[in-house]
Amino acid sequence: MNTDGGLSHKLHGLDHLRAFAITYVFLYHYGRFFPHPEWTNTLTRFGWSGVDLFFVLSGYLIAAQLFKSIATYKTISLRDFFIKRFFRIIPIYLVTVALYFLFPFVRERESPAPLWKYLTFTQNINLDIAKQGTFSHSWSLCIEEQFYLLLPFILLGLMKLKLFKKAYWLLAVLFISGLAVRIVLHSNLESDNDWLTWYKWIYFPTWSRLDGLLVGVSIAALLQFRPALSKKILAHEKILLLTGVIIFAVSHYICSNQISFSSSVFGLPLTDIGYGLIVLSALSPQSFLYKFESKITSKIATLSYGIYLIHKMAVHVAQPQLIKLDIKAESNFMFILCAVIVFMIALLLNEIIEKPFLKLRSRLLSKKFI
Repeated sequence: MNTDGGLSHKLHGLDHLRAFAITYVFLYHYGRFFPHPEWTNTLTRFGWSGVDLFFVLSGYLIAAQLFKSIATYKTISLRDFFIKRFFRIIPIYLVTVALYFLFPFVRERESPAPLWKYLTFTQNINLDIAKQGTFSHSWSLCIEEQFYLLLPFILLGLMKLKLFKKAYWLLAVLFISGLAVRIVLHSNLESDNDWLTWYKWIYFPTWSRLDGLLVGVSIAALLQFRPALSKKILAHEKILLLTGVIIFAVSHYICSNQISFSSSVFGLPLTDIGYGLIVLSALSPQSFLYKFESKITSKIATLSYGIYLIHKMAVHVAQPQLIKLDIKAESNFMFILCAVIVFMIALLLNEIIEKPFLKLRSRLLSKKFI
């Protein structure tokens, strides 16, 4: 998942959280879609929420970049913003899509969605995972891309209408609207076992999954435009972390039956609020998450987008080949080998695709068109 917001300083705390998020998601998918050691299911029943942490991180980092531009220049450079987003996201994404469509043997499920849905980042709309399960995890990328496309225009519109200082009302309305939308949509479920309908109309669509991004945007607005209040809040980093963990635990309990009414309506936003408080704690200069630098979590965070894109494909291809070497499919050794393979492929993609395009991005951003 992409969470690079273009901030000028290294945020070690967010690296730790990004590394946790991708590890959590990888373990969840490994335990759900492939032969696995039993502990992967036991440990990561809530692993789907790693995507929600990515949403909070993305919402914060992207909004922080835009808010900083507004505070400094009273405007947003759409050219710079979209150049940054395009060269960070699109190249490695298109390579992944190409692999899925050119080499059907890498598909972890029967069939993908139509190609145009991946190219337009609309695959999350009307997604039937029973029929289009291949690369289904790109649903979250679609939501982020739609967010990146709309947010700068919304902010510019609010500035033009002189409503920017009252934009917190829009955040509140959107958050409450998410609750209302999920209440209505949940009433259309035939039962608490109607998983396909739940995924299709509640879990995947943008209109019911904005909570995490809104929490991230709220954090960015607080830190940028309310510095005095932010300083007071960040001074209590331990309370923020503890409260976030408690809310996360409560949401874990509420979401024990993920498809239930309470989970769908209240569990999802509670998860995002809990993660939001943890992110706030990680942004506090007094926090151990902020102070502690780790080359391991930094590298995993750097590779997290590539890992997210290719991990299902890599495990799907690797496991049958490793089984031929008499490695048991459900063994811990198989898990370790698959994890290493995913990491190495992501590292390779980072070297041959991501880094060259990021260098090109830097050259383009250094040039100003007349």
